[in-house]
Amino acid sequence: MNVQVVTAPDGQMLWISPALPGRAHDLTSPSLRPGVPPARTHRIIRIRERQGVPILADLAYQGGSPWLTTGIKRRPPQELTPTERTLNQALATARAPVERGVARLKSWRIFRKARCSPNRMTSIAKAVLTLERQR
Repeated sequence: MNVQVVTAPDGQMLWISPALPGRAHDLTSPSLRPGVPPARTHRIIRIRERQGVPILADLAYQGGSPWLTTGIKRRPPQELTPTERTLNQALATARAPVERGVARLKSWRIFRKARCSPNRMTSIAKAVLTLERQR
């Protein structure tokens, strides 16, 4: 199962996308609409861009939009420069609370063990988001 998650800088979950099959890549694989990636299907990037909210994302979103800040991939056979490593470390530090928020989501056993349809998982994800907000 693949869900997109929008969190506040402190890691609190603000939004969970409808569930997609696990084979759907965050940015590049087909989703519910052929030829449209999940992040673009849900218009996460475009909405945040219009609101002027910067997006810190992992390497899966690299090249998704100039509005996204992602790490720098190593280009074989070269290593990252010290400046690039420092930038990646700063991004990882800024994303740490977000990753903790995603880890809280993954702590729900239903997300680790579920083998049901994406439509049913969407309802479950909405319920989990509501419960997480009450914590």
